[in-house]
This record gives sequence, C-alpha cells and structure tokens, in this order.
Amino acid sequence: MLSTLRLSAAVLIAGTLSVAAQDLAAPEGPVILTVSGQVSATNAGDMAELDLAMLEEIGRETIETETIWTEGVQTFEGVPLHALVEALGIEGEMLRATAINDYTVEIPLSDAVEGGALVAYSLNGAPMSVRDKGPLWVVYPFDADADFRTEVIYSRSIWQLDRIEAVD
Repeated sequence: MLSTLRLSAAVLIAGTLSVAAQDLAAPEGPVILTVSGQVSATNAGDMAELDLAMLEEIGRETIETETIWTEGVQTFEGVPLHALVEALGIEGEMLRATAINDYTVEIPLSDAVEGGALVAYSLNGAPMSVRDKGPLWVVYPFDADADFRTEVIYSRSIWQLDRIEAVD
C-alpha cells in the first residue's frame, strides 16, 4: 500500500512538473522568434514560439551605443538575453542563433548576463523591418566596455534573427 502511494505521488509530481514545463502562452501575433533545444517553457511541441508582445513581457531594456554597422549612437530596445534565457528555462552551453537567410552564429550561454547582450526589436523607437536588420538583432552594449568591441563579439551580433537553438 505504501509503495502504491509513493508511486501515485511520483506520477502526480511528474505530471505536475510536465505541465509546469509547458506553461508558456500561445502567441497572439505573428511569431518572430522560435526557441528550441534545451528549453523548458514551451508552447509548440518542444519549442517556444514568441511574438513581439511576449518578448516585451519577458523584459524590456534600452541600450544606447554605436555599432560598426551604423552611424552615430543608436538606441536599441529589446529583451535582455539573460531574461529570455531565464524566462524560457534555457539550458546548455551554447545558443545557436539563426537568421531568416539561415546564417548562423554561436553565442555562449555565458553571454546571457546582466549588462550583456540584448535581443533588440526596436531601433531608435521604431520596429526593425527585415530590410533594416529586423525583426530581431542581437546587440551588445559596445560602448559600455572594451570587452564588447572585439571581432568575436561583433560576430555574435546577428541580425534578422528568427531562431535560437539551445545546445550542449
């Protein structure tokens, strides 16, 4: 009897954890980012599909910085990478970030820290079109620290981002 109760409790707990792992709401607008791989908060099978409102809800931060691709100081608004990682329960060692044209870069999960990368959805107060490096652009606060002004970091600043896969 005791072993049956333990088994029932284990099944109940496992079922509850399974439901909790898939508690992400469905997007109401167009999906602009799909996250797959080692992600615990999902809404489309084993993936998380996010629209703009969902990204804004996860977190909103502004970075003012110059980039090597633009002229002068630009204002980027988006979700901090660390907040996205936390909200979706992303694990692993690496984020494989892919653009609309299938260009792919690898971003170490260790870049997902406060004061680090931003998944920008707005440039100078306006949404970014595909023509203007949108809908999403991974941007670092280049002016904040010389460590962000390296070829390695520049190479991680992928624009036209639409997919992230968390991998080991």
